[in-house]
Amino acid sequence: MGHLVSISGSSTTKPPATVRAPEIEPGVGCNFDSYLLVPDNALDDRIAAAKARLGEDVVILGHHYQRDEVIKFADFRGDSLKLSFQASEAYARYIVFCGVHFMAESADILRRQHQIVVLPDLNAGCSMADMADIGQVEACWNELSSVVDASQLIPVSYMNSTAAIKAFTGEYRGSICTSSNASAVLKWAFEKGEKVLFFPDEHLGRNTGYRMGLPLEEMVVWDPYQDLGGNTPQAVRKARIILWKGYCSVHQRFTPEQVARVRREHPGVRVIAHPECRFEVAQAADQIGSTEGIIKAIESAPAGSEWAVGTEIHLVNRLSKTFRDRKVISLDPNVCVCTTMFRITPQHLLWALENLGSGNVVNRISVDERTRHYARLALDRMLALR
Repeated sequence: MGHLVSISGSSTTKPPATVRAPEIEPGVGCNFDSYLLVPDNALDDRIAAAKARLGEDVVILGHHYQRDEVIKFADFRGDSLKLSFQASEAYARYIVFCGVHFMAESADILRRQHQIVVLPDLNAGCSMADMADIGQVEACWNELSSVVDASQLIPVSYMNSTAAIKAFTGEYRGSICTSSNASAVLKWAFEKGEKVLFFPDEHLGRNTGYRMGLPLEEMVVWDPYQDLGGNTPQAVRKARIILWKGYCSVHQRFTPEQVARVRREHPGVRVIAHPECRFEVAQAADQIGSTEGIIKAIESAPAGSEWAVGTEIHLVNRLSKTFRDRKVISLDPNVCVCTTMFRITPQHLLWALENLGSGNVVNRISVDERTRHYARLALDRMLALR
């Protein structure tokens, strides 16, 4: 299992004897298009050589959903919570984040003063994060404040959100959460207030709240395109959790019919679903697990056991290859990859590393200081709960 969550010495979790301040300015460096012509059989050697030249100056973070040919170069692998800790503890001069934009923003929020965060492809975004626009969230807060006591309303933002949303959460006394710690963060929030505004993923909020004992009747969905989110004032006042209308385009694809089908075709199979899946899928599954939770469940399962997994296909395939004495399949045989995570290719990673090695910073992710301050408050509240 070690190679699923491998940690390499090049990421150093203690400061080097001398921490150098950055001496270079962002530059355009070598044109990326030229890297599309690099033969596939030369990519691995060049990436390894570029990484070796940078040495302890670079740490590469890789999300579990990343493609195999990229994640194999990561010093740290993890879900968004684990990578948040690793970003906050790293001392390397450069943090190269093989994930999506909101993850790189979080790394920049948590980074140390001497560090620079690089995202190999700026097009690696997140459709869920884009579903909660800061203007819409501010308008939502103002509308809610007209019908409930805002001092008793605590915002909880999923990690899959923009830096602006994280900053809003921090400024209004709230916390970030991940799929790994959502229940702990909700418990904390209910100790601070009576209601939670949860965004941008309604499924994670609903599944977590229900598993904590909240009835569905005490949760409402907020549609930012409707007055009062499409709710009556009475429904908002009754609600304990107000769920933003947002979802993950990958996990939304799983259905309860797929659970029924896999049970028919694979008697005795154990179904485990990510909490970003819709409520009906979570209820039909045997287990709910975050990305790390899914890995740990299958890692600790007995040989010969069968698993149908409701999450991104790269992780499912990697688990299948790793645990060959267990049968691991996707809940949906036609499931798509996380298309934005998939944008980062070995060519992008090589381009970023070789530019850093030659004194050019490309695709730097930089969050402005005010946003960084308040977002850091929200992230620190989450990190304090571990």
